[in-house]
Amino acid sequence: MRTQVAIIGSGPSGLLLGQLLTEAGIDNVILDRVGKDYILGRVRAGVLEEGTVWLMDKAKSGARLHAEGLPHDGFSLAFDGRDHRIDLHGLTGGKRVMIYGQTELTRDLMAHREQSGGLTIYDAANVCPHEFEGAAPYITYEKEGIAHRIDCDFIAGCDGFHGVSRKSVPAKAIRCFEKIYPFGWLGLLADAPPVNHELIYANHPRGFALCSMRSMTRSRYYIQCPLDEKVENWSDDRFWDELRRRLPAHHAEALLTAPSFEKSIAPLRSFVTEPMRFGRLFLVGDAAHIVPPTGAKGLNLAASDVHYLFSGLAEHYQDHSNAGLDAYSAHALARVWKAVRFSWWMTTMIHRFPDTGDFDQKIQEAELDYLTHSRAASTALAENYVGLPF
Repeated sequence: MRTQVAIIGSGPSGLLLGQLLTEAGIDNVILDRVGKDYILGRVRAGVLEEGTVWLMDKAKSGARLHAEGLPHDGFSLAFDGRDHRIDLHGLTGGKRVMIYGQTELTRDLMAHREQSGGLTIYDAANVCPHEFEGAAPYITYEKEGIAHRIDCDFIAGCDGFHGVSRKSVPAKAIRCFEKIYPFGWLGLLADAPPVNHELIYANHPRGFALCSMRSMTRSRYYIQCPLDEKVENWSDDRFWDELRRRLPAHHAEALLTAPSFEKSIAPLRSFVTEPMRFGRLFLVGDAAHIVPPTGAKGLNLAASDVHYLFSGLAEHYQDHSNAGLDAYSAHALARVWKAVRFSWWMTTMIHRFPDTGDFDQKIQEAELDYLTHSRAASTALAENYVGLPF
């Protein structure tokens, strides 16, 4: 088989890139080691920047997002038992974010790809990129015990942090930067109305908490927990009680509960690899970088990578220029590091660290007070939260 662009990974970044390429008339094939149902069963982030929404529209896959998504003009920082609203819309000249589950976004992209006749190969075993430093890269894989090969012009590695794409790069050609945080997020998903019409980020002596949502009838809640905590130690009742303790009293009283249907613990890390291009192999999204979920940047950073790579590929095939591809890594990393900085800053500002002393705690309190009482500081937060321009 031959194609122009072979994409490893059928998560949101791989599907979005594939659909943009298809709409531009550029042939592409997507491979994934797992099946469609497994991919749609993963629960992920749901805060979309305007740039991500724009890319979904460009890929002709945004209709349901606009019909069912929840536009948010702000969010609350809760500390000292009170809410402090960050007016995203007012502080950024009219920008906002959209609440729409990543699973639903993935479902929309899958459906549109099937309608447009794009090829996705699921359950592809032993996927491996080859010869990407030269002019004739290819991918090998196995399907139902039969070996296959796909020759291509370029390979896009959209297969996540644990995928094969980054692992295939020679160690001497890549540099990794990483910070591991000393806590995780215990998350719960339940079919209950959200406690507030906008997100709440809570800083409390017992630890951080986040009140989020997937719709007006489905809520997503998180509480900070030790890295060695076990999900099985947390009944629903224990989770709800702990969440109430960390929220301002009026939110705790208004909280409606329901049985959880998903509960998990996610460790937090910041991770970046440089560069993001190796010959004709391009790393995209979590294959190249991970951020703590605090700033809602993971999915949106993957989308911005897709924007830069798609622009470069379109320029290559339509204008016969490699300028965009040559600049891909530099352009993507410039935005990545700004988002990594923002996510790190948000994480340090609203979590309680186990080694925090009295001085550090006073600094955190002063930071929160300044942030919520200075328009300039609030504007910087708002600009980063809604997303820096591509």
